[in-house]
Amino acid sequence: MASQDRIRAVGAEPWDMDWAAERAAEALRYLGRNYPECLEKLQVLDEHEKVANEAAMRADRNAFLEALRGYMRAGREEAVRIRRSVAGC
Repeated sequence: MASQDRIRAVGAEPWDMDWAAERAAEALRYLGRNYPECLEKLQVLDEHEKVANEAAMRADRNAFLEALRGYMRAGREEAVRIRRSVAGC
């Protein structure tokens, strides 16, 4: 049985690198457009990026998308923290 047939036999779809790259780029554009401050503190996003990469390695679309949502939430939270500290709140 060819490897492609084995993939189909267990019901898994091959990982679409273009799809994943576009979703990740969308998440980064969202942060850059709405919360550019967080991009100065990228280490805050490292853990979420790691989780997204792990999901990609497992070819788990749902976990990948959830990790990207966490990535965007963490970026938003960091931007809000920065904005509050600048405003003196």
